[in-house]
Amino acid sequence: MKTRLQTGITLIEVMISLVVMGILLALGTPSFSRWIQSSQIRNSAEAIQNGLTLARAEAVRRNTSVRFQLVSTVTDSCALSDAGRNWVISLDDPTGSCDNAPSDNVAPRIVQTRASGEGSPNAVINANGTSVITFNSMGQANTAATIDVTNPTGGNCSANAMRCLRVTVSTGGLIRMCDPARAASDPQGC
Repeated sequence: MKTRLQTGITLIEVMISLVVMGILLALGTPSFSRWIQSSQIRNSAEAIQNGLTLARAEAVRRNTSVRFQLVSTVTDSCALSDAGRNWVISLDDPTGSCDNAPSDNVAPRIVQTRASGEGSPNAVINANGTSVITFNSMGQANTAATIDVTNPTGGNCSANAMRCLRVTVSTGGLIRMCDPARAASDPQGC
């Protein structure tokens, strides 16, 4: 009598595989969620740092003052806001004109804009009372500023969980991103 070789998998093997995959997914979901929230913070902080760096470089290149402004929105109803998640780099005050195309001639002479929905929809900005940073032709800032980037959707910031970040600007024009949860003696700390 011939014996048949079994090919394929049984229903019990499928069910066991699904249970194991479900357990692994349940264990990994909190870490993955924290990673997503931290990524949004990093995207927003890097965008602010890059915007500040661009504003400084444009000020030096153009040999004139260039403004980096945090704004409420990038539409025609925009207003300056120290909690604004959007930003505009321009030569003039962009209030009410943030939706204008970049131009060297048409006020507010916008260089670049960034909307908050670009990679960081849950990030929260706190510029601690500073909504405008102006760089002069030497690349120096008119004021020192500290911009904190958090994400309340992901919970509290800590060294072991979600990583909140801070972007600092010195009056000398130094722009730096650091982690406030780390010690000041740490090169990545504030």
